[in-house]
Amino acid sequence: MKANICGKRIKLSRIDRELDQVELAAALSVDHDIEISQTSISEIERGVRGLRDFELAAICKVLEVSPEWLLFGQDSDKAGSKKPRS
Repeated sequence: MKANICGKRIKLSRIDRELDQVELAAALSVDHDIEISQTSISEIERGVRGLRDFELAAICKVLEVSPEWLLFGQDSDKAGSKKPRS
């Protein structure tokens, strides 16, 4: 049983933003004061580790995607789409 349902979409968004796992962990630490190691990012993406609500919110901000898209693969405005890159 998976520990989360959004790991694959986190990975897709991270790659789309051209970030590696270490850079995502650093952005969470610097911008949101959330300490998640590269190992934990890997576990989240593989569905091994769950997420806390505040971690999910911060990841959404860093990756510029909606929580709805990360959780369900759909956006509140457009079903099945994520926010385009800036």
